Amino acid sequence: MDLTGKIIAILQPRSGVSQRTGNSWMTQEYVMEVPGQYPKKMLFNIFGEDRIKQFNIQMGEDVTVSFDIDAREFNGRWYNDIRAYNVQRGVVAPAAPMGGDTNPFPPQTAASQDVASPFPPAQEAAAEGSADDLPF
Repeated sequence: MDLTGKIIAILQPRSGVSQRTGNSWMTQEYVMEVPGQYPKKMLFNIFGEDRIKQFNIQMGEDVTVSFDIDAREFNGRWYNDIRAYNVQRGVVAPAAPMGGDTNPFPPQTAASQDVASPFPPAQEAAAEGSADDLPF
């Protein structure tokens, strides 16, 4: 998945040593604000000191983040993990518009109404004085 937005917070990196392998590890979390009518915020992390240095994300920067979402269980509770695997600088146009300014139901033209319309065509109003069984 990809999202484009502005970095609004950079949290302190965390590091440690794996109990299983004995290798050292490092992770850093970032908060990105995704623009729109109602802006959303997303917390994501980058795992690995080499990737943290490679991406070199700065505060206030516009980025497109490619990420994977995974959930894990710990002590009977479930947690989401949003891990970035690629970061591109600058605002990249999203594949599909996220704003509310596009109409998912475009207006129909006369030509498009002729093609297998699920509704019958509207009946023209009956001439005055005709018998109408509706009270209104």
